[in-house]
Amino acid sequence: MTKRPLQIATAVLGAIPVLTGIVTMFGLADPIYASAHLPANALLDSNLRFFGGVWLGLGLAVYWLIPNIERQTVLFRAVWGMIFLGGIGRLLSMLFLALPPVPFIAFTALEILGAPLFIAWQARVTRTATGSTVSR
Repeated sequence: MTKRPLQIATAVLGAIPVLTGIVTMFGLADPIYASAHLPANALLDSNLRFFGGVWLGLGLAVYWLIPNIERQTVLFRAVWGMIFLGGIGRLLSMLFLALPPVPFIAFTALEILGAPLFIAWQARVTRTATGSTVSR
């Protein structure tokens, strides 16, 4: 199994946190939150901008690992682990509050179901690259 398809898929998906991280750093002025007509709230705005910066940083880390994706197992798993935990957070919101708009339900599925699949995919690429049966 070659690493090129994994690199391409990772690059495409990496654009999501980079672009949405930048937009989320607009806080309550982010188009998604602005469309909700939320009242000005310094705590919520501050947290949105903080998490937007963290999300942007995660996206940049994704691009950093792409060239050597078969050797970046720890970072790859950490990134997808964070995405998985974010999906769990979204799922908890759905269970305790309400369903979000449909695209966010799809994001949740990608985060919870996609994370283990991407980790397994990277492990196969690593095994192929190293010629071993044990992933690093």
